[in-house]
Amino acid sequence: MRLSWRLRETGLLLSGGALVLCGAAIASAARRGELVPAAFAPLLVYLAAALAVHIVLSLAGVRGDQLLLPIVVALSGIGLVFLLRLDPDFGMRQAIWLVLGLVIAMATYFLTRRIAVLRRFKYSIATVGLILVGLTFLFGQDLNGSGARLWLGAGGIYFQPSELLKVLLVVFLAAYLDEHAVILSRGAYRLGPVPLPPIPYLIPLLVMWGLAVGMLVIQRDLGAALLFFGIFVAMLYLASGRLLYLSVAVAAFAAAIWVAYRAIPIFQNRVDTWLNPWAQPSGLGMQSIQGLIALASGGLFGAGIGLGRPGYVPAVHTDFILVAIGEEAGLAVTLGLIALYAVFIGRGFRLAMRSRSTFAALLAAGLVTVIGIQTFVIIAGVLRLLPLTGVTLPFVSYGGSSIVTNSVLLGLLLRLAADAEGPA
Repeated sequence: MRLSWRLRETGLLLSGGALVLCGAAIASAARRGELVPAAFAPLLVYLAAALAVHIVLSLAGVRGDQLLLPIVVALSGIGLVFLLRLDPDFGMRQAIWLVLGLVIAMATYFLTRRIAVLRRFKYSIATVGLILVGLTFLFGQDLNGSGARLWLGAGGIYFQPSELLKVLLVVFLAAYLDEHAVILSRGAYRLGPVPLPPIPYLIPLLVMWGLAVGMLVIQRDLGAALLFFGIFVAMLYLASGRLLYLSVAVAAFAAAIWVAYRAIPIFQNRVDTWLNPWAQPSGLGMQSIQGLIALASGGLFGAGIGLGRPGYVPAVHTDFILVAIGEEAGLAVTLGLIALYAVFIGRGFRLAMRSRSTFAALLAAGLVTVIGIQTFVIIAGVLRLLPLTGVTLPFVSYGGSSIVTNSVLLGLLLRLAADAEGPA
């Protein structure tokens, strides 16, 4: 394998890192009245780790997309700047998770030299996912008082199984739909003019649909339900090209949401708060109202990093970190952040089109669909286009479970990109 230095990646990492460091320096000066390099040392460590990953990829002769890693580093760097500004303790922990995430991404890349092996173990992967769901249903804990028992763990160490489950779900669906795409798209029976596949082929897909409904009804986890359902529908449509499956699945899920709204008080309160947060301005509606006020006060160019008041917004470091960015850096930077996600998703679909197998194409498309749906759901929640769901902004919000899982996702995309380009 010959050396293949990733020059475009080098330039993007250096330029992006310089911009992020400027933001950190501004935040430090605004907070302390002087420039204190120690205040953004965690950011320096993370950027150094990202540069080390880049060097490893180059020395290993890795080919493929050179935008994925810089985009992730830029998103994570922006998030880390604001976390260090909001709460240095959270920022320090996030930096540790981010460095660990880079290690996990590299481990994922080098351990999946034969990505097709994942296809062979699709039912084992699905079984692991269902076990995680069952354990969460039985032993899940509500750590933040939201009414949703989403966490597993003990002794102060907890993780969200739904984060890992989204990657397992994509791998299973990519493998299953690759194997049965023809019969799902053409059908074997007819109901009038409508071709239908044999019922046994639909059972695993119905289980996946039931998983999303279970997250909604049993765990009261609207965010995970929307995410899993979105992944399921998007990948089913990509594999079959049939609007029938799309319309039936959406109608059935809409019915489940209506039943949940009528039967589950927690879910009903969340929807009512979304429709009219001003009915409880100091209670359930406070987060949404304060978030809108903060975004409005930021204007086009923001109040300045370190000069805003995002601390008035509850959970600003997790669900609402976009509000802190919008208030202090303005609409311009917020749109730039969204553009980074758009480019990342676009590169993922480009990778899917260039992949050498249907499984690899579906896997790449599914992985970036995860990022796309999760980003849309949280941004729409902040802007009151959807009810608040509790999902995190990928790579930006604080959260160890999210960082680890998205790092696995990044490692898989880097592997798929290298495979699409062929050996160096």
